[in-house]
Amino acid sequence: MSTSSSRNPLELVDRYLQAVRFWMPKTRRQEDLLAELGEDLRSQIEDKESELGHALGKDEISEILKKCGAPMLVASRLGPRRHLIGPGLYPIYEFVLKMVLLWILVPVFIFIVGPATLASTNGDWGKTALVTLGNLWSGAFIAAGVITLVFAILERTHAIADINCKWDPSSLPPLQKPERKTSFVHTICELAFNVFGLVWLLLVPNHPFLILGPAAAFLKLGPIWHTFYVPIVLLAVAVIVRLAVALARSEWTTFPLWSQLLQTVVSLILVHYMIQASGHSVQGDWHPFVTIADGVRSSEQYVRFTKIAAIVNVSLMISLVCTWVGLCIGGAVQIWGLLKHIRNSVSQQPASVSLR
Repeated sequence: MSTSSSRNPLELVDRYLQAVRFWMPKTRRQEDLLAELGEDLRSQIEDKESELGHALGKDEISEILKKCGAPMLVASRLGPRRHLIGPGLYPIYEFVLKMVLLWILVPVFIFIVGPATLASTNGDWGKTALVTLGNLWSGAFIAAGVITLVFAILERTHAIADINCKWDPSSLPPLQKPERKTSFVHTICELAFNVFGLVWLLLVPNHPFLILGPAAAFLKLGPIWHTFYVPIVLLAVAVIVRLAVALARSEWTTFPLWSQLLQTVVSLILVHYMIQASGHSVQGDWHPFVTIADGVRSSEQYVRFTKIAAIVNVSLMISLVCTWVGLCIGGAVQIWGLLKHIRNSVSQQPASVSLR
């Protein structure tokens, strides 16, 4: 039981509306329907207070909420009518379907099935993409069919017919904090950091000590950096421009989301080609990222320097692969955030509802 609800019984109404929002279909009418529902509930509370002559307590407000119905069932009544899956089960059906298809199947095929298929096709990215997408489609179709069949059986056996009788308003989850926007100071700090990074990138070709440290005495940057140096610099400039625009046009609420997603996609493509190029750069010893400096090739410690260069190259290769995986995960999260923002921004449609 929440202590804040004990001090402020009306918070139960906000928690109830939050629970209804979770189960409601994400449509243009969602926010207006919830606003009308909230007004109706508060009107019932005011009428009851006028009748009794005192402010209602938590238990009395809980009784009003219980008469309105469990949040899941209320959400189903506010949504469009269903046929195969009834309104009582449809919110759970939709939730399970999204969970299985989007948050289980897709990650499994991207991070497990995809790499396994890539290994079996000897690095053929085109064939891997086609095979993985085909298997994903088949798996999603079968999973959706099985889930639909299970819920259709539950619907006809009335397995959760008593859900509305057993729910308790005191078990409602606590109110979530409102989504925080990126602060002005955070954007300034990020912009300053990226400007510093760009300056550092521009100095590296003439001052390899900035990236190699003391190892610059016997190592030098490998051939792969000569190919990708300019694209990396251009990407760094694009990031600075993106942050500057976001800072100057703070009212553009969608711009930071899609521009960051675009930045992630470009970074993902760049890292992919760097990994691919490093795999094709085997010429004698595998030194795509760093190699032995010309001045120490005749040194007595040449063998030791070669071992150090090999360790550095393997470490950088592992870092690139981890970066690629991280960008994939980040891109998926950013796509979800962008779609969620677009969905919320268009949910403005007048409607009315009453539960009396």
